[in-house]
Amino acid sequence: MGLLNPLLLGACRYAAGVDVHARGVTLVVLSQRVFGGGPLRIEWLGRVPLAREVLAGAEIVDRAALVAALQAAFGALPRACAEASMRCAMALPTGATLMASVPLARLSPSPSGSPFVADVSGLFTELEPLVLAEAERVAGIERHELSVDWRVGPLAMDCGIASAHEAKVMIAATARAYLESRIECAAMAGVALCVMDDEAHAALRAMRHAAAFELPPHEPWAALWVGADGVHGWLVADDSITRTMHFPALEHADLVEALRDLAGSEQTGCAIVAGDPGLLQGVHFSLADIGDVLGCPVLPFECAPLADADFPLDAQLLHDPACAVAFGLAIRGVQE
Repeated sequence: MGLLNPLLLGACRYAAGVDVHARGVTLVVLSQRVFGGGPLRIEWLGRVPLAREVLAGAEIVDRAALVAALQAAFGALPRACAEASMRCAMALPTGATLMASVPLARLSPSPSGSPFVADVSGLFTELEPLVLAEAERVAGIERHELSVDWRVGPLAMDCGIASAHEAKVMIAATARAYLESRIECAAMAGVALCVMDDEAHAALRAMRHAAAFELPPHEPWAALWVGADGVHGWLVADDSITRTMHFPALEHADLVEALRDLAGSEQTGCAIVAGDPGLLQGVHFSLADIGDVLGCPVLPFECAPLADADFPLDAQLLHDPACAVAFGLAIRGVQE
């Protein structure tokens, strides 16, 4: 007798990524087989435009207009997607999100330089107020107005002892009002959000997925996100991030210097760019200039190589680098 119902063997897990931006509401729905894995499939890719006055930076000015756009975006889904149980994730603007990494030894309630027993639940209970205080200090916003997520890693275990010197506390924080307004608008549109993520890191997830298909293994490559708050860069080698960059920043005189610092002494095999490359014109830069500085080919992120050729989707969006955010959000939903 078979252990699994044959009908279940074809079952798929669905997830949606929603990017709310000045260009509109972009929606990507991905699916993957529950059993046996297999490649991700793009089930839907669509965008509903938004009027300029709906958003003011990270603030939602016209909630009714955003709710209507979300309803229109989800209302256009194919029947299979609309009837599926989906995890939905939405992006927060990178400029509205604080990301910080703090050595655990600096926050640990134990005496500096001494190990502590690795009681994870007790450790987290003691650390929480210290993490909130650190987020308040860095963000310059009172803690009751902040929404904070954090984790500790890696914890080096040796006979039940964790080393506070090697571990770091990763903190993500944003104004609570930005988070709540998006959750409320989604709920009014009939969408339950499971995850909120920073748009640059969502795009990075999409670029890493694309690189696994398009680039040779073990070759160092650069991922670049071009957004309203500047250029974020990551150097990836052997599937690990070895260096990061943000421009504009005080440590970089110009974008050329920032890119050179990102590459370091390594020969970058390729660069993948997502976001809005047109914003580079503000600093008199182009994709070709990125290639000249890094000494490698530059590929704009596209969903097209990851889509099913026999499944018709919006051709313009398939080649739009800005779709990386929604794509990366949907990847997170499928994988979790």
